[in-house]
Amino acid sequence: MKSIHCVKVGSLKDPNETKRGRVQTLEIPEDPVGDEDVKIKVAYCSICGSDPHNIAGIFGNTPPFGLGHEVSGVIVELGKKATRKGLKVGDRVAGNFLRFCGTCYYCRNGQEQFCEHADESNRPGMSEYLVWNESQVFKLPDEVSLKEGCLLEPVSVIVRFMDKIAPKIGMRVLVSGGGPIGLLAIQALKIMGATALTMSEPIAERRALAVEFGADFTIDPTSEDVYDAAMRITDGLGYDAVLDVSGAPSAAPVLPRITAKGGTLCYSAMFPREYNLPLNLYEYCYRNELTITGTYISPYAFPRALQLLPRMNLAAFTDTVFSIDDSVAAFDAQVSGKFVKILIKCNDVN
Repeated sequence: MKSIHCVKVGSLKDPNETKRGRVQTLEIPEDPVGDEDVKIKVAYCSICGSDPHNIAGIFGNTPPFGLGHEVSGVIVELGKKATRKGLKVGDRVAGNFLRFCGTCYYCRNGQEQFCEHADESNRPGMSEYLVWNESQVFKLPDEVSLKEGCLLEPVSVIVRFMDKIAPKIGMRVLVSGGGPIGLLAIQALKIMGATALTMSEPIAERRALAVEFGADFTIDPTSEDVYDAAMRITDGLGYDAVLDVSGAPSAAPVLPRITAKGGTLCYSAMFPREYNLPLNLYEYCYRNELTITGTYISPYAFPRALQLLPRMNLAAFTDTVFSIDDSVAAFDAQVSGKFVKILIKCNDVN
C-alpha cells in the first residue's frame, strides 16, 4: 500500500503515544479510491483556528489523528461512478471536509449540520493526497488561485453566518473578533449593505484590516468601554445583529447589552466547554426579544460560497505559507497570533 505525508497529532511509531500538543509530519497509508470518490493532489491546506483546539484535546480525539480541512488541490483520479458533477482529472478543486449521509433523520429534516454520520468522512486534509466523495468536491472558478481556493471552507462559514443573522440593507452590525473569520465576515457584511459596521478587536493591525475590508468603525476592547462605544456609534439603539467570532469569555457578556431590541446575537466561536454565560432572561429574551443563536458547521453553504469566493479580498490571508515538512514551525507561527492566516503547502501544484 502506498504511503503519503500527513500532519498528525501524536505518533504513529508508538501506538501508546497519547501526547497532546505534539504535531509531526508522518507517513500514513494512502486511502483507496472508491467508485464515487475523487482523489485530490493537495496543493494547500490552511490552518483553522480550531486546529490548535484539536491539538489541545478539546474535541476528545485520541492521538494519533490527522489535521486539516481547509483544502485546495487538483484531481488526479476519479472513481468510475464519480460522474454526476462533470469533474475531470486536472480540475482545480476545493470542498467540504464532511460528507452528509442524506439518510439519517437530520439530513432528511433539512438539518445536515446534525448529520449522524458526517464525521465518518472527515479525513486529514493537511496531507499530500486526499480522497473525498464526489459530493464533497467543487471545481474552482478560473479566477480563483489554489491559494485562495483553500479558503472555500472558511467562506462557507461566512455564508452560514449570513443565513443565521439574515442581514438586510441598512442594518447596524458589529463583529466581535478580528481573526480570519471575523475579517471575512466584515467583507461579506459590507457586500450585504450593513451600516455602522463595527469590528471589536484588541489587535491594532487586525482593526486596520477591518477598515480596509469595509468596517465603518472599530473598537479596542482593551482601551475602550465596548458598551459606551457601541451606544455612541448607534445613537443609543444598539446593533441589529451582533456576531461573536472571538471565543473570548471576556468579550461575551457585553454583547447582549449592545444588541438592539428585536435584534439577533450569534455566538459562533468555540468558547471553552466549561464557560457559562450569565444571561438575564427577563431583560434580553422577554423585554428586548433578542434572538440568541450560534452555528456549528456550514450546511447548504458551499455552492453559494463558491460564488462569493472571487469577490473576497484574500491577499492578507494567503501571504504566509509553510511547507508540509515544516508543520511544527507552522503551528508555532499560528499560536503566536502574528499572522492573519497560515497556509500549509502540501505539493507543488499549478
